[in-house]
Amino acid sequence: ALLKPVDINPVLLSRFFNSEIGEDILTNLGKTITIQGGRNGKFALRGAMVQAAFEPGGLTLLNILRKLPTNMQLRGERLVKLSEKIDLLIRATNFFTEKIAQVSAGAAQSNPVDFSQLADIRQPGKFNFRQETFILKDTQRDRRFYVLLYLPQTWRSGKTPVVIFSHGLGSRPEDFEVVAKHLASYGYVVALPQHPGSDTQRKQDFLRGFSREIFANEEFIDRPQDISAVIDELERRNQSQFAGRLDLLNVGVAGHSFGGYTAFAVGGAEINFDHLQSACDLPFRGLNFSLFLQCRALSLPREKYQFRDPRVKAVLAQNPFYSGIFDQEGLAQIQIPIMILGGNFDPATPFVLEQVRAFPLLKAPYKYLGLAEGQAHINLSQLDGGISQALEALGHIELAESYLLDSYFNPMVLAFFEVHIANNAQFAPYLTSAYGEYISQNQPFKFFLVD
Repeated sequence: ALLKPVDINPVLLSRFFNSEIGEDILTNLGKTITIQGGRNGKFALRGAMVQAAFEPGGLTLLNILRKLPTNMQLRGERLVKLSEKIDLLIRATNFFTEKIAQVSAGAAQSNPVDFSQLADIRQPGKFNFRQETFILKDTQRDRRFYVLLYLPQTWRSGKTPVVIFSHGLGSRPEDFEVVAKHLASYGYVVALPQHPGSDTQRKQDFLRGFSREIFANEEFIDRPQDISAVIDELERRNQSQFAGRLDLLNVGVAGHSFGGYTAFAVGGAEINFDHLQSACDLPFRGLNFSLFLQCRALSLPREKYQFRDPRVKAVLAQNPFYSGIFDQEGLAQIQIPIMILGGNFDPATPFVLEQVRAFPLLKAPYKYLGLAEGQAHINLSQLDGGISQALEALGHIELAESYLLDSYFNPMVLAFFEVHIANNAQFAPYLTSAYGEYISQNQPFKFFLVD
């Protein structure tokens, strides 16, 4: 353990630990590993880790110990409490996974459906579609971003449903083309906007040293406003480009991670800064990594923000974070149908600390909670080398394959929006525990749905 090297660029390591999120992580760590006498050890740790990364042997624990600039002490009582919290988090995850499985199984038995006689909505639909990209210029906010658009080449009867998908931190619209293509094959228009202050380009700027921060804190404001700007632009184009076919009074919004926050916000959830401050002051908040991101919102002007767009009639959030930035009262403002999807192997937005906690606080007329076993926050096929190496180091961890997760999430997303924005009751049987049981039968990782 002392000699096991971590292959990391020392300049990048220094850059990260000098960012707001990196320094926040070090500050939390420095409460447990202090300078002798009890002062926070974050600066000593940062210097030791960066110098150790420059050593021929690379970043090893032994090299970090060698580079410590002064005597350090371990806060034993905090280490014991941290160990207890980690154990509690693991037990809670297992507990809720088992309980959700039991509830789902009971509901499936009480309402059996022969899905072999119904259409298999895991498969693509009958509509051909095309992809196009346009640049959206929001002059009021002096913001410019591209929007990836999936359009059916033939139109379904009646109004065409529209779904807008918000990507996660350090991601891009193209990363969610699988679910977009699935919806488009069923006759949807799907818009995937870029969020310039928290996308792949911003991440690359940070890695290259062109930006000090991983994302702009103003993204908590800009992201939901990007969604409304996309709807505005589609309204302007509806008659000339789509012959008025688009149903822009009943729009669906979906999002992943930071995009999940975006969906919550545009659905009506309101930020509570006092609640967020309390969450950011928790002693062991590092167990919920998303709090380091959420706490960046404390730099915003403490105003009452209202991002609700009345044209949005249903929201879906995959691996969302919310626990700090929205309190119970803020979540209760979501008065439209909502679906939350998560995974029990998610280290970034832990299932029991984010998705499970949100579910009973929602007062929406229809709400659904889906759990995919073995899902770890992001698509494994899109992991960069560093994350792949980190997962490989945890050899005992087995994760669900991307194709299996797609076979769970794609039909769930489709069924949810068919029922709640396209008003198609024929898809209601798919929004049940029985369907979750059906699509995950004989699979090593199951999918459970409760409502």
